[in-house]
Amino acid sequence: MKKNLIVFGTRPEAIKMAPLIQKFLNNKNFDTKVCVTAQHREMLDQVLDFFEITPDFDLNIMRPNQNLYSLTATIIEKMKPVLEEVKPDYVYVHGDTTTSMAVGIAAFYSGAKICHVEAGLRTFDREYPFPEEFNRQLTGKIADYHFSPTELSKKNLLVENTKKENILVTGNTVIDALFYGIEKVNAENFKDEEIESLKTLLNFQKRIILVTGHRRENHGDGLINICAALKIIAEKNPDVQIIYPVHLNPNVVGPVNELLSGIENIHLVSPLAYPAFIWLMEKSYLIITDSGGIQEEAPSLGKPVLVTRTTTERPEAVDEGTVLLVGTDRARIVAETEKLLNNTEYYNAMSLLHNPYGDGKTSERIVNFIEQL
Repeated sequence: MKKNLIVFGTRPEAIKMAPLIQKFLNNKNFDTKVCVTAQHREMLDQVLDFFEITPDFDLNIMRPNQNLYSLTATIIEKMKPVLEEVKPDYVYVHGDTTTSMAVGIAAFYSGAKICHVEAGLRTFDREYPFPEEFNRQLTGKIADYHFSPTELSKKNLLVENTKKENILVTGNTVIDALFYGIEKVNAENFKDEEIESLKTLLNFQKRIILVTGHRRENHGDGLINICAALKIIAEKNPDVQIIYPVHLNPNVVGPVNELLSGIENIHLVSPLAYPAFIWLMEKSYLIITDSGGIQEEAPSLGKPVLVTRTTTERPEAVDEGTVLLVGTDRARIVAETEKLLNNTEYYNAMSLLHNPYGDGKTSERIVNFIEQL
């Protein structure tokens, strides 16, 4: 029996690793352990509860005002006893977080084979997004096996001289998680306080625009421009309501509340747990975001996405036409939003296209690959 250790630390990682954990735990050929660094704490715990995952190890590293130096060092040091106890054959990390990069280094030191889920995404600019681009490039150098969401991400790895036989195009596990989650939140017996609160808050006779925004590169003028655009959209379209779960970072909370509070058809709410968020995505008409994960999820729900970034490591959806990069130019954000609101043909062209990120069977492909090894 081969030993697996699956490690993650943030809410997005937990969401994307959850379906893989479920598949491995149900496979008798593997002894699978789960370790969380808790790089995020409360948001991580909400996801674990929703997917019914109980970690075997919890490093609980989150500290106030934590910086990248201490975070990286702490993860590497705290992983050592875990790796020595489990003695895994395979260590699985995800994407582009500091947890993934640091755990990859620690796993390399231990002699385990490193499996990188969501491998090969690139902007090829180490400063953008920071530090995620550096994290994923370094994790790609450390990893033994690479599970790429798309052919393009595989191509990026081949350009970096990664062995072709060690790359598998799988789709993205986030789609597996989304399908599981949507089925669960729509079940008659599912109860959730946040969803009930949203049902009371929103008028479902009006179209809903869902907004998220938190990326470091948009802090300052970029976020101010985005908020200015949202204010114009709200004022020009009283038949539309905007809902914005506001990230708790002071660089986000301050400008958003200052510029958007008190506007009748803009609802500023606290960050939502995963169940309420995917429920809200499904109810939305369109989405304005700087999130990477939403760029992958929304097309599976038929929701057009306007991305408030100038570049993306997920260009496949842009190429497919389900996602449009609008940057932080307020005039363009307004123009493209109004085009989607007022041009049914244009809206349908974006919402009915193929999702390049998967069919909900990504985790199954990864498990089958490792079994073949």
